[in-house]
Amino acid sequence: MNLLPTLQKRTEQAEVYTIDRESTTVSFEANEMKTAKTQETQGVALRGIIDGRLGFTAASGQIEESELVANLLASARYGDEVSIAFPEKAPGPEIETYDPTLAQVPMARFVEIGREIVDALRSVDPDAKVDVDIERSVGRFTLQNSAGNDLSQQLSHFSVQMSLERVRGDDVLMVYDSVHDISLTEDYRQTLERLQEKVERAKRPATLASGRMPVLFSPVGAMVVALPIMLAVNGENVQRGVSPLSDRQGEQVFDPSITLWDDPTLPGRPSSGGHDREGVPCHRKALIADGVSEGFLYDLKTAALMDTESTGNGSRNLFAPPSPSPSNLVLQAGSTPLADILGDMEHGLLVDHVLGLGQGNPMSGAFSNTLGLAYVIDEGEIVGRVKDISIAGNIYEDLREVATLSEESHWVYGQIRLPYILLPELNVVSQG
Repeated sequence: MNLLPTLQKRTEQAEVYTIDRESTTVSFEANEMKTAKTQETQGVALRGIIDGRLGFTAASGQIEESELVANLLASARYGDEVSIAFPEKAPGPEIETYDPTLAQVPMARFVEIGREIVDALRSVDPDAKVDVDIERSVGRFTLQNSAGNDLSQQLSHFSVQMSLERVRGDDVLMVYDSVHDISLTEDYRQTLERLQEKVERAKRPATLASGRMPVLFSPVGAMVVALPIMLAVNGENVQRGVSPLSDRQGEQVFDPSITLWDDPTLPGRPSSGGHDREGVPCHRKALIADGVSEGFLYDLKTAALMDTESTGNGSRNLFAPPSPSPSNLVLQAGSTPLADILGDMEHGLLVDHVLGLGQGNPMSGAFSNTLGLAYVIDEGEIVGRVKDISIAGNIYEDLREVATLSEESHWVYGQIRLPYILLPELNVVSQG
C-alpha cells in the first residue's frame, strides 16, 4: 500500500516507516538444544501532525489502509504539541550494514556453533549448565515522509549469547558474554576463550577484607560506571531536567582520560548506519571529551523540545515512536596493556560483572551492587575468585580520578565498547 499520498491530504506533515525482517534463532538450554525456529516480521508505522499535534500508530500483518489512517488521525487528536519538522532528503555517510552471505548460512551451522560452545565450556567445568542463544536476522527498513525523504536500508545482524551456571551447595558461579556483528565471523571463538579463562580463574578461591582499595573493572564490569553516563547523555533525560549533566555542558566533569564517542559510522556494526530511523544523517560525535561534557543524544522530538537539532540518534521499533538512543558508544581506550596494569597492582579487586545492574540510583550516578564474579589481585597476579563482595560509589565522584584505562577494549551488549578501567580507590564490602 502507498499510504503517503493519502496521509499528505489529511495531515500537515506525515511519515511512513516499514520493516520487513526474517530472523532465525537456535537456542540451547542446560546443555541441550531447545529451539530452532524462523519467523518473519512485517509491519508499518505512521506518524502525522495535525494542528501541531503529533500522532502515531503501527500495525503488523494485514490491515486495511483506511483503518490505519483512522487510527493515526485519532492519535493526533490527543498527541503531544511539538514543533517537529520531518527532515528533507540529505546524504549520509556510506556505511556497511548488510552482509548478503549471512542469509545463506544454513540453520545446521548455527546448531554446530551452539554445540561447539556447550562442549568447550563444559570441558573446563563438566558440572556446568550452559545456555546459548544464536540469532541471525536479515531485513530492510524504509522511510518516506512529506518533506521528500525516501530512504531504504538493508540490515543484517548475527549474535551469539553464551552463559554458564554452576551450582555447588551455596556456591553459584555465573559467567556470560556475547558477540554481535553483521556477519558470521570467528569472533565468537575469542569470546568463548575469554569465558573459559574466567571459569578457570574462578576455580581458585580467595578472600578479601572490607576497605577502600584499587578496583579494576573488566569491560563487562565497567557497565556499572558506564550506565549512569548513558542515562545522563540521553536527550529525553536532558529535556526532562533529570540528567546530572543537563546544565554542565562545557564543564570538566570526569578525569581527562575519559572520552566517550557516539559513532554510527563504524563499518560492520549492527547499530551503525548512514541515517537514523527518522531519516536524519548520522555522524560521529563526542559526548565526553577529555572529561568535559560536550553533548547529548537527540531525536527529532527531543531536539524540538530543546530548541536544537537532532543528532541523528532517533531509534525505534515497530510499535513505539522514535526515541533518542546511542548507536555505538565507544569509551576511548588508553595506552597501557592490561598485563602491565595488573603487574603494577599490589592489592585490589577485579570486577568482572555485577548483579542487578542499575541498582542504587543510576540517574544520580550512584551505584551499589553485589558482585556476580570478581577476583582478588595480589602482587600483580589474579590469585582467585572472591564471593560475597559488594561495591558502592558515585561516578560523579569516583570518575574524577581514573588511574588507568587499558589499551584492550571489548564490545559489551553489541553496541558499547569499553576498556578495562582502574579506579585508584573504591569502597569494597566483604559480606563473608
